[in-house]
Amino acid sequence: MRPIDTVIMEVQSETPLIKTLRLDRSLDPHPGQYAMVWIRGLDEVPMSFSGPDTITVQSVGEASEALNSLGEGRSIGLRGPLGKGFTLLGERILIIGGGVGTAPLAFLGEQAMNAGMEVTSLIGYRCCSDMIFLKRFQRLGRTIVTTDDGSSGIRGRVAAGLEALDLDDYDQIYLCGPELMMWDVISRSREHAKKTQACINRYFKCAEGICGSCCLDPDGLRVCVEGPVIRADRLLESEFGRYRRGPTGVKGPCRG
Repeated sequence: MRPIDTVIMEVQSETPLIKTLRLDRSLDPHPGQYAMVWIRGLDEVPMSFSGPDTITVQSVGEASEALNSLGEGRSIGLRGPLGKGFTLLGERILIIGGGVGTAPLAFLGEQAMNAGMEVTSLIGYRCCSDMIFLKRFQRLGRTIVTTDDGSSGIRGRVAAGLEALDLDDYDQIYLCGPELMMWDVISRSREHAKKTQACINRYFKCAEGICGSCCLDPDGLRVCVEGPVIRADRLLESEFGRYRRGPTGVKGPCRG
């Protein structure tokens, strides 16, 4: 798939390090799918959709910082939508997210509400100044907030908010955020893993299932094409939450 030339129509600052870019076209993505974004002369990186025509970018490295420095009228290349997104199921759903991982979940929640589903959200942030998309979630229905420092909502990581919920009440659970946060939630709710859809991040190089850079041990699941949304019971016995590979293929610790 060749990159499509796409113009940035609007830039919205969510936090000092996170921006939402509105594009001049919709690629008709499903929430949880991603695009490979080409920053000319630098790199191509994967980005989740936060809406039909938006991507939300956190500055964490050279490519994402360069992308967030682009203003209105600048162009980027897009390949997508790629991968397997979330599947809406049932009548009552629970959304669990953290940080910039809330972006595809806000998009998902809005589709669920429009489909007549009852939506509950459990959203975690480091502190009150990092709270992105909170109003989007509050418009969907009941919203529980956690912050690491206790500056808003429940003090602690996202999993601390599970005590306020009965997971048996939900037909499906949707999860996205930092890996260790996601692993904390999945490991605490193993009995609900078969009804939990998790959107995970691995190193994507080709995004076509050829190079193997994103494969999960031990069964070689290709996250770029068979994911990034994967049912949580497949993650319980995988490398997820334990280690991950970088650009060279060397295993390293999970972070976040």
